[in-house]
Amino acid sequence: MSVSPPRWSQNASQLENPAQPQVAQPHATQAQVTQHASTPDPLTATVASRLHVSRETTPRHARARAPQLTPSSGIHQVSGSPGVGHDVTSEGSSVASRPPRGDSGWTPIAEEAERATRVKHPSDRLPRPAQRRVLAVANQKGGVGKTTSTVNLAAGLALQGLRTLVVDLDPQGNASTALGVEHRAGTRSVYEVLLGACAITDVVAVSPQSSNLLCIPATIDLAGSEIELVSMVARESRLRRALSSAALDELGVDYVFIDCPPSLGLLTVNALVAAPEVLIPIQCEYYALEGLGQLLRNIELVQAHLNPTLSVSTILLTMYDGRTKLADQVTSEVRTHFGDQVLRTVIPRSVKVSEAPGFGQTVLVYDPGSRGALSYVDAAREIALDHRYLRPDHLDTNRRYPAGGHPDGREVAR
Repeated sequence: MSVSPPRWSQNASQLENPAQPQVAQPHATQAQVTQHASTPDPLTATVASRLHVSRETTPRHARARAPQLTPSSGIHQVSGSPGVGHDVTSEGSSVASRPPRGDSGWTPIAEEAERATRVKHPSDRLPRPAQRRVLAVANQKGGVGKTTSTVNLAAGLALQGLRTLVVDLDPQGNASTALGVEHRAGTRSVYEVLLGACAITDVVAVSPQSSNLLCIPATIDLAGSEIELVSMVARESRLRRALSSAALDELGVDYVFIDCPPSLGLLTVNALVAAPEVLIPIQCEYYALEGLGQLLRNIELVQAHLNPTLSVSTILLTMYDGRTKLADQVTSEVRTHFGDQVLRTVIPRSVKVSEAPGFGQTVLVYDPGSRGALSYVDAAREIALDHRYLRPDHLDTNRRYPAGGHPDGREVAR
């Protein structure tokens, strides 16, 4: 039985037809090689164009390979929301002066180490406010970042030279855990302060993370305090009496952050009565907006009947995920409605921020070079450099922002 050879198409190339002998191609000239190297590769151009995204949306391993395709600066700015994809130092300035990523001196580890050094050893100190600021961090919705924002903002201010006190008013005691302060059952805490058994100077503890960071811990006993406070005289103002000017002067603090529980009960009312300012963390999701109206109505009731000086001074957007359109929509709606009350800094979703409390630390100590740590440092600087609360000698009257601070159009880390 004979088998006929295959019939090849007349249009078949030399590689497709093994019967035809291969003809060696002449070597390309130097001019042809130079012309080919200068011609942009469509695939390379497409990949390079996709690298013009924020660092929030770019995976770490993709950013490590970026030197071959990105410009020499290695930094890309995305139009739209300010600050997306822009690296910022602890002083708020761009890190465009660092070595280009294509150079042999740049590595992802070296970059993170540089950021950690700037966070832990800032080159300047923040100015003290004209008057001591007391802020209640409140939102009745759970899981929006109240405790996380409280401890990290306080740590950010403390690392930059401001003495800060955190009052843990949540029976879960999560703020005490993050600051490394003892809060087991039997420890003297804010519970005894509310009942009038102790002064705040008797229960305050210094966080091991910074000598400028103080904490009044909360124990599980605080869970039953709302029932005990019902029958007491002036039950809504127990915390305000405890946080008197004389007691805070003795501690020498510049900022007081009150971490409220996720409810609108008597403990939260005590915090709203004791603090002239309210800081509202808002998660960049739809459910966070639903309960915001109810919280604002309660603030108006406290303002009308118990604390006329109360106002919403600061709104912080947390858990920002640049990969979703919903986060941008929520951010846009909040900024449109509240305007200058919303900080320009947005706190991104970060695994390091969630891991830090498990080690009894804030993210600024656990991983100071992470995006979450940089964002909280920027947010703390925005709060401290708010011209409404600074002395006149710290202001630039021509530009209306703090002297030596940041202009209104500065970019912040996302």
